[in-house]
Amino acid sequence: MNVQILRSGPLAHPAYRHLVAGAAVSALGNAITPVALAFAVLDLGGSATDLGLVVAAFAAAEVVTVLAGGVLGDRLPRQLMLQGSATAAALAQAFVAIALIAGWATIPLLAVGGVVNGVLGALSGPSSSALTRQTVPSEELPRAVAIRRLLQNGAMVIGFSGAGTLVAVFGSGWAIAIDAATFAIAALCFGLIRVPLVAIEKSPSLLGDLGAGFAEVFRHTWLWLLIGQALLYHLFYGGAQGVLGPIVVGDSLGRSAWGWALGALMLGFIIGGLVTLRWRPRRGLFVGTALLALTAAFPLAMALSDHLPLLLLGAFLHGFGLEIFSVNWDLSIQQNVAEDKLARVYSFDILGSYVARPIGLAVTGPIATVVGFDRWLLVVAAVMGGSALLSLCSPAVRHLERRSEVRVEV
Repeated sequence: MNVQILRSGPLAHPAYRHLVAGAAVSALGNAITPVALAFAVLDLGGSATDLGLVVAAFAAAEVVTVLAGGVLGDRLPRQLMLQGSATAAALAQAFVAIALIAGWATIPLLAVGGVVNGVLGALSGPSSSALTRQTVPSEELPRAVAIRRLLQNGAMVIGFSGAGTLVAVFGSGWAIAIDAATFAIAALCFGLIRVPLVAIEKSPSLLGDLGAGFAEVFRHTWLWLLIGQALLYHLFYGGAQGVLGPIVVGDSLGRSAWGWALGALMLGFIIGGLVTLRWRPRRGLFVGTALLALTAAFPLAMALSDHLPLLLLGAFLHGFGLEIFSVNWDLSIQQNVAEDKLARVYSFDILGSYVARPIGLAVTGPIATVVGFDRWLLVVAAVMGGSALLSLCSPAVRHLERRSEVRVEV
């Protein structure tokens, strides 16, 4: 990222700078918290089941609330949604941190804290994604989307890398206190965003607004088709990474190899993000969906995990292909969905992507035990790669073109 980008690119616009600064610092804190929370539960005498319930409480709250976040993100000023959610999250995380540091935290309290933060994250997520388009001119939107994802992924790499050290040196409570501080800084950044209000035609009811968002999703074949593909991806891959990967790789190559694999995955994200700053294919959704098939390389490499270089290559290709797709997917939504329905569409995207993940986490272990771990990983790879390639059969996916200016159908 050079000086010219800072002077003339998306980062030259104050509203965009404040948005990406807030989003990046939030991503940093959000990468620290899962590690700190896991050790906090274990330090309180919790079991793996207790930890699973705490994490599940967060995930369930996020899934249940995200559609409401989409409706509110189209009804209210989006920067206000971000500022309010970040402020509330800072207070909630500060409370949890104080409880841990003072020694009166309990596992149920951590679960309630997870629910609160899941709700707040779901309320702000659709607004955060939808706001990008309001902060830059239309011709700079492609680079704005790529830079934002690159900065957020970079912040997450730093957060994941340093989380274990923070917990080991200072304890879980102080690590979560850092997350509270990042939310407070993010709230200040979001409060500085100044963008015009979007003219929105509101339905008399929230359900009416939700129905209009649902109709907008199904108005675009490529949109609902790839949301369905994402549902399959998370249903199969969630368990492959969260359950089977640590076991299979840990048994064959050692636990450190799994850490290296996740590092290679994040490196793929970063390199993919850098590539999208320069590479702007005319049919970006087609190219991104084709490269999404590379995600099959990671579970395939896990099944053959007695070779470390192959495992690292598979993880890298997964991250690289997924990031190329994600940037072009985000840009396709930004450029083709009506402004007044953008947050609702993002909420359906988030819901479709993650509603199946808890199911996958729950059923992967029993199924893989019956069919064999390596064999199930091969099935996962086939589903992930095959569903992406199958999506290319749709003319709507193949022919959607990147626009130099945002032109929204009415």
